[in-house]
Amino acid sequence: MSSTFVTLAEVLEARGGPLLEEEVWSLLLGAAECLMDISYRHNNMCSIISPTTLLLSATGSLAFKNCGLSDEVSTFAAPEMLQDQASSTKPATDRQMLVYSLGMTLYWSVDFQLSQNQPVQLSDHLNSLLLSMCEDLAHRRVNLNSILEACESQLKASMLLPPAKIIKQLVEEVFHESMDHRSLPDSSVPLSGRSQMIRERLHGERAN
Repeated sequence: MSSTFVTLAEVLEARGGPLLEEEVWSLLLGAAECLMDISYRHNNMCSIISPTTLLLSATGSLAFKNCGLSDEVSTFAAPEMLQDQASSTKPATDRQMLVYSLGMTLYWSVDFQLSQNQPVQLSDHLNSLLLSMCEDLAHRRVNLNSILEACESQLKASMLLPPAKIIKQLVEEVFHESMDHRSLPDSSVPLSGRSQMIRERLHGERAN
């Protein structure tokens, strides 16, 4: 961890439990805004979003660490990336792949350290939105514009704190934990096995 950013994985490890619903909404809004901004400016976009590549800043901003396909993050990758069928020359296709991995990352965060038979604590609205982000077929996934609209509506309807404030609070948890234990929490949170279970859980939810 640098002095500026912590990863989402480090936040969860410091907390020892999952994200709360309002935190997920705020991170989803912040991440969608960030991805839209990156794509409009035609900057190089990260290949896969995962708990170890989603970066949170003490100033309340959010960023993504570039990361290629590896065994550790492969379960956060969109199916078409694993099948090598997507063309990186199509920004819309790239964005839909990132929608998938962002959805998987946030679902992993609300499932963090829950027992296998314990349901995630999400409203139907947020659960449906995350499920629609994690559709196996790219054309069935919700797009970034629709995600932004859903988040902004939720922000107004529920009087949620703005993303920057939530991000600052999450980063502070890591610093408090590191001060208490005189060391930073272990950032090597195992990703692959747990996220495979989440894939299976998501498929089970769609079947119900």
